[in-house]
Amino acid sequence: MRDHPIVISEPDARVLRGLLSTRAPRGHDQEHLEELSLELERAQVLKPEQVAADVVTMHKPVRILDLSNGARQELTLVGPAEANVSARRISVLAPLGTALLGYREGDEVEWLMPGGVRRIRIESVQSAHVGAH
Repeated sequence: MRDHPIVISEPDARVLRGLLSTRAPRGHDQEHLEELSLELERAQVLKPEQVAADVVTMHKPVRILDLSNGARQELTLVGPAEANVSARRISVLAPLGTALLGYREGDEVEWLMPGGVRRIRIESVQSAHVGAH
């Protein structure tokens, strides 16, 4: 669990609560979904216009740097139904999506992958794509 509560927009909080209430966590998903649920309970939920531009929210493109191998990638957190790895749209319920949500540009994030702990730095957070929810 993080040291400080995540900052999340009201629409993202509604989507996540809905997703978590309809999902029956199973297997390896259970632990990170339970952690997301706890994070959501203690999150600072704000109106979208109150969320700082550099906070990772759903539908905002994010550029990250993998600190273990130096690889950079750009991705966008979306709901599970919108996820498409080839289009760099990652489900907010995936371990990486859950790990990034609510962090800010410049933050370093650790998350547990099947191969061990990975560390990334959030290099930039862009404004949401037109047509995002």
